Parts: sequence; C-alpha cells; structure tokens
Amino acid sequence: MLKVAVVGVNKIGKLHCQYYHLHPDTKLVAVCDLVEERAQLMADKYDATCYTDLDKMLDSEEIDIVSIATAGEENGSHHYLPVMTAIEAGKDVLVEKPISNDIMEAREMVQFAAQQKVRFVSNLNHRFVPAASKGKELIEEGSLGSLLFLNMKLTIQNPKDMTKWFHMRALHPHSIDVMRYFGGNIRRVQSFMTKAPKRNTWSTVSINMEFASGAVGHLTGSYDMSRLHPIEYCEVAGNRGRFEIDNVYERFTFFPHERDELLAQRNSILSGVGSFHDTFANRFADFIRQIKGRVPPEQMNASGEDALAVQEVIEAAIRSHQNNGAVMEVPQIKNHTIH
Repeated sequence: MLKVAVVGVNKIGKLHCQYYHLHPDTKLVAVCDLVEERAQLMADKYDATCYTDLDKMLDSEEIDIVSIATAGEENGSHHYLPVMTAIEAGKDVLVEKPISNDIMEAREMVQFAAQQKVRFVSNLNHRFVPAASKGKELIEEGSLGSLLFLNMKLTIQNPKDMTKWFHMRALHPHSIDVMRYFGGNIRRVQSFMTKAPKRNTWSTVSINMEFASGAVGHLTGSYDMSRLHPIEYCEVAGNRGRFEIDNVYERFTFFPHERDELLAQRNSILSGVGSFHDTFANRFADFIRQIKGRVPPEQMNASGEDALAVQEVIEAAIRSHQNNGAVMEVPQIKNHTIH
C-alpha cells in the first residue's frame, strides 16, 4: 500500500484526495494547506492527518507519494517550493499542470528530480483516455504511415482574466501535451493571438508548429467559448491513414487511405470514461501502476520532462506573438523521449 500526501486541497486538490482515497493501492495519510480549515476538512473526510507546514508533514509522516495541487498566478506559481521540498525528501511527486508559469523554475525542478533520481510526473490527464491510447497504438504499429500533420482545438469558457498569458500557460499544457504524445518533439512555432472584448488576457490563439519529425501542426485555443460546446478535437494524419478524436474521449475514428472500412471506437460509460473527471482517475492509476512496477524515473508517463517540454513550446509561442508572429525555435530537452 502506497502512502500519499496531498499538498493544496482547494478545488483540484480535493479531486486528488478523492481519487487516491478510492484507489485500492494507495492510502491518503496526510493533507497540507496554508488554510488550516481547508486542510482539516479534507483530513476529517478521508481520515488523514492535517498539516499547514510541509516540512513538518514530511518529518512526521511515512509518505511514498506527494501530490501537489497548489495554484498561484496562472495556476502554476505556487508549485516550485513544495515540489523542490518533496523531491529533496526523496518522494515520488505528481504536480498539477502547468509545471510552473516560470520556465526557469520548471527547468530547475526537472533537473533536480533527475539528480535526486525520483519519479516526477505531471497531471497531463487529457492523454489518459482509451481514444488516445488507440491513436498511439495505430501510430506505433505503422497504420498511419509517416506522420504529415496534426490539428488540435481546445476551447472552453473561462472568464478569469488574471494576466496577459493566463490562457496560454494555464490551459494549453493539455493541448500541446496531446500533440506531442502523438507527434513527438516540437521544433518551431509561430503564433497569433487576439482578445475578446473587455479582455486583458490573450484569450484566443492560433499556433503553427513544426515537429522534429518534419510533420506540421496547428493549434486553435480559446477561453471564450460556451461551456455547452465540445471542448477538444484532435486530428492526426499520415500517408497511410488519419484518425480523429472528438471531445477528448467521446469518439475515435480511424480512416485508412486504401480501404472503405473505418475503425470506430466509442466511449462506453461502463468500460471507458464516464465523465471528464474520470481522466484524473486514469492518470493517477497509471502513476500508481508505474510506481508499483518500479518503472525508472526517466521512463515515467506524462513526466516532468514532458510538462517542461510543453512549457517550452508555450513560452516560444508567447515570444512569437511578442515579435509579430516571427517563427521561434523551441528549446529541446537533452535526451528527452516521448512516453
């Protein structure tokens, strides 16, 4: 039984607590939050111990996993200190996305985890659905042939208007991670952004991409769409076939070039994903499975390196917009592989 502590238990952190509590191979033993009332509420609900001091928690409890769901500016500025503290304590760590809204801090976290030889992953949960697994399987077996293009759309309604780059840094770790999951490393980007009326954040974006493989891609993203609309669409095409994923997990369709028959896979609430929040359960289950299987840190799925690579793309897209749509090189992580 793996013992888990959750740091930051407001909103998303409550989901972390819930899914670790429900998993048969983990026990939630501690929760930590600067707001004691919030931490105590979760501690009482799940029969865990309440803390407001992370160092004290790590000194007092026997813990295998630290799950970090703090937020901050652009949903990422409060990740650095608890991540570094947990890594220094030798714990396996899962951090919410974005890994950080500060690229230097993100790089430092990934480097420190590698030095300490601990497992460090991120909650890039959109890839943990049966439809994405099927697409990855078809790519790896060669059914698509050589990849040619990838198109992605991720649009939701979020009226929050914290900073100029809130939309880019808070939302698009998901979309770009899915694109990298299928297409590999991204080499160059060019972006254009606009604002809806009365907006401060650049709330709608269009990003052109060139992958290291030579494939090309495009991302459309917005915080200005209705919550009644499907939020995500993904299309991946090669010289032998093409697939589409509708609304994260709802429908998967593969279109082979040389056959009339299509391969269609629908999500079943009995065996697939019943709601969007189930993607969290899938992501945590994969993390727990890999820890129990003693998977080496460098082979973890949706790793800290993956999260960093995503942030490098986001920062390059921001620089492109700041430079009137100039094409920007994306810094590559040495020895990085896509899991």
